[in-house]
Amino acid sequence: MARSIKEDLGVLRYRDFRILLADRLLAPLAYAFSAVGVSFAVLDVTGSAADLSYVLAAQMIPSVVFMLFGGIAADRFRPQLVIVVGNVLIAVGEGTFGLLTLAHAINTPGMIGLELVTGTGMSLFWPASTALLPKIVPNGELQSANALSRLVMNGATMGGMAIAGLTVAAVGPGWALTICGVGMLGTVPLLASLEAKANERPDHEPDIWRELREGWQEFVKHAWVWGTVVEYLIANACWYGGLLVLGPVVAKQHLGGPAAWGWLNAAFSVGLILGGFLALRWMPKRPMLWVTLLAVPLGVACWAVGGLWPFWLILLTWLVTGIATEFLVVLWNVSLARFIRPDRLARVSAYDGLGSSLAMPLGALAAGPLAAHLGVAGAEYAAGAVTVGAALLTLLLKDVWTMRLSEAPDWGDEQRSTQSPVLTAP
Repeated sequence: MARSIKEDLGVLRYRDFRILLADRLLAPLAYAFSAVGVSFAVLDVTGSAADLSYVLAAQMIPSVVFMLFGGIAADRFRPQLVIVVGNVLIAVGEGTFGLLTLAHAINTPGMIGLELVTGTGMSLFWPASTALLPKIVPNGELQSANALSRLVMNGATMGGMAIAGLTVAAVGPGWALTICGVGMLGTVPLLASLEAKANERPDHEPDIWRELREGWQEFVKHAWVWGTVVEYLIANACWYGGLLVLGPVVAKQHLGGPAAWGWLNAAFSVGLILGGFLALRWMPKRPMLWVTLLAVPLGVACWAVGGLWPFWLILLTWLVTGIATEFLVVLWNVSLARFIRPDRLARVSAYDGLGSSLAMPLGALAAGPLAAHLGVAGAEYAAGAVTVGAALLTLLLKDVWTMRLSEAPDWGDEQRSTQSPVLTAP
């Protein structure tokens, strides 16, 4: 169902949503300086690709360990405060990394330790972010709110990466990491001013393990949830291993090197923006059917790279994949917010985040051995086939076909009693 532009932008009348947009502009912009700065800081200090892999792995490990506990915290406390804690940890990790790099007082163990701190902060963001948005806008505005916030985040990331690259080239990675730390601290007053409250809790607070079980029970209760998480664990592992690990190898050997790789990533980024606009304008009646099918372009992109299709056609597949990726993320977030109990949403989202966190190292670990046994092209074909196969298997779940937004339950005003006040004319 299509919406008018006026309806799409109507969500801006909510005070807390406008503040959240400011946060989702500043935080990705700041974090982009980390995404560029960490790699070049490690290479400047040690010059070792092995050290770089250890440092980047240190950032991912906490997501596997702490993601579920982040979901418990976001369901138990005000989710914006959980994000504040996460952002402060990122600021401490990256800011300290930057200052020590500038002082020439950093070594590999120190970098690994600081990236563990950063990764812990990142693990708190995912589930809390998912739980926050439904608390500040009503159900009918979730599509527009998700699409607008994603557009802002993607735009900030793209712009931030470009500025960060120039910063590293001009003054070095130490300054870039320091800027990241300062920027993440700048999000704290924005998040602290949000008025969303915590979920209502029972008089007798359950222990953490019981809350983990409750989250798991809610997760496995819905076939469309666990089925989709498994599908995209597989699809993201194939995407990460097939394209983000082996893709640069193909680009260097056959497509023209770094310039070609840059064009492919640019096409994907443009696709993300276009996908955000599509999600802003249209919401299908059966969103989970679309979420399931939108994994297919990821598989096709693997085939395009592995098969050395004409470069313009490879570019097109990456553009379409970007559109599909952004569109499915919005559909998924809206579906979770509409169909999952609000007091368990963060914990369910944490299991989703855990699947995504596992996908990257699994894909990276599988890519090398598969390429050694099948060749790079064979590994790309296999990644594409597994991705498409995962989508087809998920279509066997009845819920994927039958779930309609019009049948979403009404969770009641008490779960969203803290929606931000509407902007009134002066």
